[in-house]
Formats: sequence, C-alpha cells, structure tokens
Amino acid sequence: MTAPLIVFTGVSKTFETARRTVEAVRDVSFTASRSEFITVVGPSGCGKSTLLNMTAGLFHPTKGLVQYDGMTLTDLNPRTGYMTQNDHLLPWRDVAGNIRVPLEIAGMAKREMADRVAVLIEMVGLTGFERVYPSQLSGGMKKRAALARLLAYDPETLLMDEPFAALDAQLRLKMQTELRQLCRRLHKTVLFVTHDLDEAVALGDRILLFSGRPGTIYQSIVSPLPPDRDLYHLRRDPDFVRVTGDLWDTLASTSTVEA
Repeated sequence: MTAPLIVFTGVSKTFETARRTVEAVRDVSFTASRSEFITVVGPSGCGKSTLLNMTAGLFHPTKGLVQYDGMTLTDLNPRTGYMTQNDHLLPWRDVAGNIRVPLEIAGMAKREMADRVAVLIEMVGLTGFERVYPSQLSGGMKKRAALARLLAYDPETLLMDEPFAALDAQLRLKMQTELRQLCRRLHKTVLFVTHDLDEAVALGDRILLFSGRPGTIYQSIVSPLPPDRDLYHLRRDPDFVRVTGDLWDTLASTSTVEA
C-alpha cells in the first residue's frame, strides 16, 4: 500500500500568552492518503484551524510529530495551499491579476503565466470575467477567483478553513459540488474544516469529529457514500441520513463534545 501523505502522531499544541496558557489540541493522531478528501468538524475553538496551520508548517507541535510525505515538518510546507473564509482578493487587481499573484511570486515567465491563468479561469467557470474587479463580482464568483488563485501554483494539498461559510445555502451547495469535482479531477489531497455536519458528510471521504478544547479526535468515520456522489440529492440518501444522524447523536450523548 502507498504510504500516507500526511501523518500526525501524538500531536499536542499549546499557546503561551501574557495572561494564560491555552492548550489547542491534545494527542491528535491521524493519517491522510494521497487524493483523500478529509473533513474536520467540531465546535469553535477546538483546534481545527491549528491542525491546518501545522500541516502548512506555520505552527509546530509542542509535543508529537507532524510529517508530510515521510519528512518531519520543520519549516513552511510549500506543497500546500491555503483558503480561508475570507477570499482576500486584491481590490486593485482584476480576476486575472489576482490569479497571477502566486505565479508572479514564483517568477513564472509571462507567456506561461498567461496560459496558466487562462486554463484556471476556464476551470472555475469565470470565462468572460478576466478583467472584472472584485467589487463587481458576486460572492460565488469571488470564491471561484480565490479557488483559481489557490490552484495557480498547483499545490499538492489544499487546506480549506470554512471557505463557504458566508455563502447562502444554494450557492454553498454549488461551490461544494464544483470543489469536490475539481479535486477528484486534479487528484488533490484536501483537509477541509467546517462547523457544518451536513457539509462534512457531503464532502468527506473521511470525517474527523473533534471534541471541545483541547481538541482531540473523538471519532473518525469512513464515508459510505460513493466517490462520484451527487451532492444535490444527498439529503435523500439513506447512508447520508444515517451518518449525519449518528454524528448528531454523538454530539447529543457526550459532554466531551460541544454541540
């Protein structure tokens, strides 16, 4: 079998402030395989974002080991790309200009850069909006532009911190569908943080349920849903109903996990 791409072994992370010590996560162990879509769900403040930051090499564990492709992370991890709830598009740049940012930083040649941006714009469905500025875009279009920028330098692993939380239900479902299809087509590994149990089950090949702070993995569930699942009709799928119901029962039945 292929070795896992991401490995957390007994990881704990503590933050020291002037007033107190905060233990964000405690004794977290899990692996992520290549091209696996893992969703991480749990209450606010349970260390979900800390998990992403350690995978990106932004934070280092207080205890335990974080490894990526067999190597212990001791610095920034350039094989990951990060997307947060805020799109962080540059208002003075149009769509194409925003997508070019990581390519410019990487020093890509202008012709190659133009070709790459054109492919990405088509990939995320923004053809015809290349010269439009963020203030003129809808919420969904901004998310598409941010996703294209994330994919611009072709990161191996996508770290996504509630990227669709601010969208309305219909647009959120559309973006979820497009993201899952893109990641399957491009063979991306994904760690996707959410507070929404339905979103976690709909998107994940595996769902990690975190306890309240300090965050620990309370439950790890392999999705019974097919890889090519239809997100628009999942709410009627018996497996989807069962898994989300089990997760809600877990939240309701234990005091160690906050609803």
